[in-house]
Amino acid sequence: MQEPIPGAPPGATSLAFGRMGQLLFRASKVSAIGGGVTFVAIVLMSIVSIVGRKLFSAPVPGDVEVLQMAAAFASASFFAYCHLNGGDVKVDFFTAKASPATVHRLDAFGSLFVGLFGAVITWRAAVGALAIKEAGETSMILGWPVWMAQMLMVPGFLLLALAGFYMVGLHWRLSHSADASHNGVAA
Repeated sequence: MQEPIPGAPPGATSLAFGRMGQLLFRASKVSAIGGGVTFVAIVLMSIVSIVGRKLFSAPVPGDVEVLQMAAAFASASFFAYCHLNGGDVKVDFFTAKASPATVHRLDAFGSLFVGLFGAVITWRAAVGALAIKEAGETSMILGWPVWMAQMLMVPGFLLLALAGFYMVGLHWRLSHSADASHNGVAA
């Protein structure tokens, strides 16, 4: 939603974060690192399973189940960091010549939708996981409880909701600062 500042280090948007924003940013970064480590582990397990299957007729038992469950958690862990870091996909064709205040207001509006989406997904993922737990569903080969894999996605989606709502306030504040500096008034 926010264009990176040319020449600025990655995460330059985080420079405007307050204490709560810095805490949220760190938690999101830890979550994203955990997701990355999980994906590396999945790739390594897949390589071992493929080599084992082709050379020794001995794949990793339940490799596809592990891959599906771990990838769901890992994928959910990146969204908040991406949003806080300004890494969302956006089309700025219509806003290229807009004032910074207008862009921040539009970014605040977009972040509101990100926050609402994150909240709904958090809620539905948790409700779905509890329903799966109640049903007692397990994976076919390993017999692992499926609800645990789904519940592991909830923290990532919760961080996304919090990141979206936090960025609403940040962009709104920055829009007022941009208006004040445009009008020659101290923010």
